[in-house]
Amino acid sequence: MEIQWYPGHMTKAKRQMQEDLKLIDIIIELIDARIPYSGRNPDIRSMGAQKSRLIVLNKADLADEKRNRLWMEYYQQQGAQVLLADSRNRGTLKQIQPLIREACREKIERDRRRGIRNRTIKAMVVGIPNVGKSTFINSMAGRASAKTGNKPGVTKGKQWIHLSKELDLLDTPGILWPRFDDPKAGVRLAFIGSVSDDVVQTEELSLELIRYLTAEYPGMLEARYGVSESEEPVKILENIAVNRKCLSAGNQVSYEKAAAILLDEFRRGALGRVTLEIPEA
Repeated sequence: MEIQWYPGHMTKAKRQMQEDLKLIDIIIELIDARIPYSGRNPDIRSMGAQKSRLIVLNKADLADEKRNRLWMEYYQQQGAQVLLADSRNRGTLKQIQPLIREACREKIERDRRRGIRNRTIKAMVVGIPNVGKSTFINSMAGRASAKTGNKPGVTKGKQWIHLSKELDLLDTPGILWPRFDDPKAGVRLAFIGSVSDDVVQTEELSLELIRYLTAEYPGMLEARYGVSESEEPVKILENIAVNRKCLSAGNQVSYEKAAAILLDEFRRGALGRVTLEIPEA
């Protein structure tokens, strides 16, 4: 299964982000903790290579706890400041400002030597679509400062949010990259909803998800839907449709409706905590 999605507005957004780099001190890169490698835009990774950077593994509450620790160690070993977070829970963000100060320590020291003290740090919040940037900013601000939504493309342009005399945040649209060289990356992005469902065959996508879950998280689908995982993926999807009474005209089983239920429940964590890749792979 091959998935490609790069709407034209993302090219404009990328150009704007490159222009805004001169305005900021640090990049806060949000990555979905369920796909900590495939969900990292290589264009964003290369942009602002000389800027301080903080990696936030967001939606960590939806990801496998053991694999969360592996990925945190993976990025820390690369010298990154890393935080596991659930942006809907402000308590998981308490360490953000200390980590930002640590990441910007050299710049703060340079300012101090020049006699500049307590200058506001300007941070750009970046990531792929639907990674939770606006929710992150709203939780940091303690108010609804940025538009949110459980689909890609909610944030259309840049917006500055003043948090305190210490920190300003620049929200940016979620962007992907022009071509997914690894087909699995496109599929994983589609699993979590970072690729629009309008360009995806959701039934085929759901079969890919069933294959992964039965191999890596055996018993999860059985526990949620009461289906036997010894069947072929298409039969498992059919049994999910029957158990959830997914019917179309003529009382026929609707694979499309069953696929929509499976993907929705996976994305919001109703199946359990899942991470779709591990560092060793």
